[in-house]
Amino acid sequence: MSVTTASTTASSIEQAVDDIREQCNGISPKMVLFFASSRYDPVLISRAMHDAFSEAQVLGCSTAGEIISGRVMKDSIVAMAFDERTIEGIACSLVSDVTSPDSLADAVRELEDEIGTPLDELDFQQYVGIILIDGLSGSEERVMDRLGDLTDVTFIGGSAGDDLKFQSTHVYLDGKAYTNAAVLALLKPVGEFDIIKTQSFKPLEITLVPTKVNEDRREVMEFNDMPAPLAYARALGVSVEEAPKRFMHNPVGLVTGDDFFVRSPRQIEGDSILFYCMVKEGMELALLESTDIVADTRRAVDEKVRQLGGASALINFHCILRALELEEKGQDGAYGSLFTDIPTIGFSTYGEEYIGHINQTSTMLIFK
Repeated sequence: MSVTTASTTASSIEQAVDDIREQCNGISPKMVLFFASSRYDPVLISRAMHDAFSEAQVLGCSTAGEIISGRVMKDSIVAMAFDERTIEGIACSLVSDVTSPDSLADAVRELEDEIGTPLDELDFQQYVGIILIDGLSGSEERVMDRLGDLTDVTFIGGSAGDDLKFQSTHVYLDGKAYTNAAVLALLKPVGEFDIIKTQSFKPLEITLVPTKVNEDRREVMEFNDMPAPLAYARALGVSVEEAPKRFMHNPVGLVTGDDFFVRSPRQIEGDSILFYCMVKEGMELALLESTDIVADTRRAVDEKVRQLGGASALINFHCILRALELEEKGQDGAYGSLFTDIPTIGFSTYGEEYIGHINQTSTMLIFK
């Protein structure tokens, strides 16, 4: 096997890492990617995973739930080890301060120095990027926008979680744990790869236009020139008091052709609605209605596997709001089973990174 997956629910870090290492015994990894519940001490788990796979590039982050081939898990660690038959080259760098454009530029230069080529000259069909970012930083949009200016390579990833405590999230690189930071990994896979972006909504024939916003706070004060909670509630035909109960099943989305990018409401605050990602003034947003996550994801994955002629590995960045909806509907097991036949790891995120920052979406990197 050129790719191996591993998981553990052992409570002690020593036992957990021993479990992961034992399950990866049959591979000499070039890269080890891991996602760990926030119940594991961030400093200790990063150091232990780095020491256990000292010959490999090790990176990861904290989570709000984990995914392994065939199963959705909690309070666990999942890992994927890649050898040189899947990953030809890898370079990693740290954005030490996600609020600083200079820090991002430094991280990109570090990648360029390591591979010997400017990122904006790379072939996006041969290289792909992974980004793991502090999920409580509120900086994902700015980081992704700037990263898009610096390279044509697609970066895909997720915002780290902390099991819905919303206190502190961490990214891991080279045996250390960081907050207010992001890890960038530039991969050159041996074979073909592709991106799956799937969300489970249909647009309704109702448009909400933000007419007064505070982008830095991800706050919409007005939709269609009226207080945002009132406009949203009227669009659904419910009271303002009932509106928050509809947030998960009726977010809004930026529609582009046959696709859309979800913006999820978080809470009502006074006469405003706070969102999980940035909403820009004047952006035409369709009111959305949830559909079947399991069926929609099955179609998206099956179609991509068919196009590629098979899959050797899949990394799933899966929004916590999707995970909560699946749990509410008792569909966790059915969702996990979608990945039984593909070596898979993933985690429940505080937002997904792909052409910006989005919510209630699964963004997946799939290898032929």
